[in-house]
Amino acid sequence: MDVFQEAEQLKQVPMFAKLDPSKLKLMAFTSEAVTFQDGQILFHANDPTDCVYVIMEGEVEILAETEDGVLFPVVVRGRNELVGEMAVLNNAPRSATLRANGVVKTLRISNDTFLKLVSENPDVALDVMRQLSDKLARSHEQVEQMQSHAGQRDR
Repeated sequence: MDVFQEAEQLKQVPMFAKLDPSKLKLMAFTSEAVTFQDGQILFHANDPTDCVYVIMEGEVEILAETEDGVLFPVVVRGRNELVGEMAVLNNAPRSATLRANGVVKTLRISNDTFLKLVSENPDVALDVMRQLSDKLARSHEQVEQMQSHAGQRDR
């Protein structure tokens, strides 16, 4: 995929849709295309944060860990979704482990590039907040469902 194709696909990512084409091309040019194979880890919980990923093709699983160290999927993210932004915005280590579910093609955007994009584009910043809020709501809902399911098993 060349810079023009990557910029076109970035336009499909909701938070980047309103960006000027020249900014999309610059972001595509400064990002790195990275492909992950099925089962490959994008990053581990507690890893230092250095980037966000835009999922261009495929899907990733966000994994939680049991008390005995077993990883299990709790959320799936797919095409045109951004992952890893929470840790970048918080300037904190990764809060979860991400694993490729099948072959996953991504664009890796460095912390500096992503933070500059958010700080210089109010529409992008607002969309990031909306997406984070939505992700938190969906995650909360999924945790409640898992707890309810676990409670039913224990009866």
